[in-house]
Amino acid sequence: MMLHPATAHFAMVLPVVASVFGVIYLFIKTEGMSKISSRATLIAALAVIGVWYTGNQAGPQIFEFLSPDGKHELLEHKALGLYLAIAMAVIALIKIAGCKMKKFGIEALAIILLLGATGTIFLQGKHGGEIVYNYGMPFKAYMMQSTLNEAAATAEDTDDDSEKVEAYEDAIDEINSISEEVDAVYGNKPAEDNEGEDE
Repeated sequence: MMLHPATAHFAMVLPVVASVFGVIYLFIKTEGMSKISSRATLIAALAVIGVWYTGNQAGPQIFEFLSPDGKHELLEHKALGLYLAIAMAVIALIKIAGCKMKKFGIEALAIILLLGATGTIFLQGKHGGEIVYNYGMPFKAYMMQSTLNEAAATAEDTDDDSEKVEAYEDAIDEINSISEEVDAVYGNKPAEDNEGEDE
């Protein structure tokens, strides 16, 4: 089962929450608000690191199901995810250090960096959506299209009707296999299992 889509939503929301607390702290410079915003930033950083980890696990599972452009986009998505995980960890350390030393300037710097990172996280989320909905076609459809194109090319190259039928039968078997692989990646139950449960 793929955890990345679920964890990605937390990694987008928590930096926003941390940013809100950070901006409030810029105007209400109390020790309590300093601690709250520092802890929120740390939690957001852990969420981003977690989503980078789940993305690292999910990437290889879907890579072969993507179109060539999708593969390129996925590699860029992976790289930016790593940079964001590192950046958020550094920002959290700066914010906590500023809180411990009671240096408002250091904390303000961390908050400004956090706002920039939060904006970049939204851009990263947009790219993730493009991988799924644009480049994936979705994932299953691209692989099915490729399989059918190969079967059609094989059928055109032969005059033997039995070979043509065999090419399309092989394509159907491969499509069923693709469907099962993608369902396994996402933790979906095959349609037959779902029908059995409904009964």
